[in-house]
Amino acid sequence: MFSANVARKAVLSVCRGSLRPAVSTVIARGYRGDAPEPALIEIPLPPWQDRTGESLDIKRKRLLYESRKRGMLENCIFLSLFAKQYLNTMSELQLKQYDRLINEPSNDWDIYYWATEAKPTPDVYQGEVMDMLKEFAKNKDMEQRLDAPNLEYLDKSN
Repeated sequence: MFSANVARKAVLSVCRGSLRPAVSTVIARGYRGDAPEPALIEIPLPPWQDRTGESLDIKRKRLLYESRKRGMLENCIFLSLFAKQYLNTMSELQLKQYDRLINEPSNDWDIYYWATEAKPTPDVYQGEVMDMLKEFAKNKDMEQRLDAPNLEYLDKSN
């Protein structure tokens, strides 16, 4: 009996509330309420350093992983497919260029824009690898590049 009365009162209060006119004033409240916007703090990234003493096999595996795990899906797909096709045939100098290219810029969109030639590539990143990346981005064979490659190609030792 008690629960039926409570349920009926709850339903009636909801119904009455829906019949009230909508409030015309909108109160805008951000995450911080009325507090002033905080000053943005830019955290500097450590400078890129070439890893000395790293074998070419380990460097290839690391770059393969880093090509696949990017900050944005477009580069995950684009760079992992590029790495799958070219990483095993790159020279030591090309591996160093690729390492610097994918790890030094702080913004993945820059890499994407440079490779697709939407923005000019800075001189420091110009080289054989950037030329290969730009050519790969043109997709002359019109391959479907909708997803990163399967992981089976990562370990060919089995």
